[in-house]
Amino acid sequence: MQTRNVITAAVLCSSLLFSGCSANTTSVQPAPKTETGKSGESVELKKEVEQYRKYVIEQSDAFVKATTEFVAAVKAGDIKKSQELYAPARMFYERIEPIAESFGDLDPNIDAREGDVDDKDWKGYHRIEKSLWVDKTTKGIESVADTLLSDSKLLRAKVETVEIDPNILLTGAVELLNEVSSTKVTGEEERYSRTDLYDFAANVEGAAKIFELLKPELTKKDANLVKTIESRFTALTTELAAYKKGNGYMLYDELKPEQTKKLSQAVDSLAEPLSNMGKKLGA
Repeated sequence: MQTRNVITAAVLCSSLLFSGCSANTTSVQPAPKTETGKSGESVELKKEVEQYRKYVIEQSDAFVKATTEFVAAVKAGDIKKSQELYAPARMFYERIEPIAESFGDLDPNIDAREGDVDDKDWKGYHRIEKSLWVDKTTKGIESVADTLLSDSKLLRAKVETVEIDPNILLTGAVELLNEVSSTKVTGEEERYSRTDLYDFAANVEGAAKIFELLKPELTKKDANLVKTIESRFTALTTELAAYKKGNGYMLYDELKPEQTKKLSQAVDSLAEPLSNMGKKLGA
């Protein structure tokens, strides 16, 4: 959630170019065109950008579907089912945060934690999370659930028209890992449900998707860097897999301090070479 990461949101906003066909769409000055092919020059990444756009749309579709099911459970007063659906539904959003965070108030409306916004403005998943795990009720949050579903559909509509500047790929993977190290591995994100490892895994998966798309071009520039990133992604996902529980993950409170420390070290170890990806491809 990026009321708590204003700088990141601003950077990401600046790297998105919206379609100017509609009077309601926002225009942002595009980055200068880059050239392809020659050593040391930036790469345009047109194909990779289009592939990422399709990925974001797919994840947004899944997010709307999962949120619809979650909201239905909340409005039916089924606390147990709502709790079961909560963390898996959020994973679709966490995978595409580099895009989701750029749409003005949508990110805080969907993903703000308590204290990130004024109490009167607090809504979204974390508002419902508190009601489910702390208050142990769904009464009084039906309208919050309705608004959450509406906002998830609005997010889906917005990603349909967005054009993605290559820089969002070159910086997005590292930003996702920063999300992990700043809020997920510390247990600050899911303070009531303690389902932080779901968010952790989703952020890593989103970063891995970006790397997967950029890998062919990056291999042309620095094959050794590709091998390093791959090995560290493997180390991180292997470390995370140890905390799988059924179809999900252990609760954050079940982890020992030394285990969270190892996870944090694995994230940091990956972030360093991943940050060099942008330099090699011209960010």
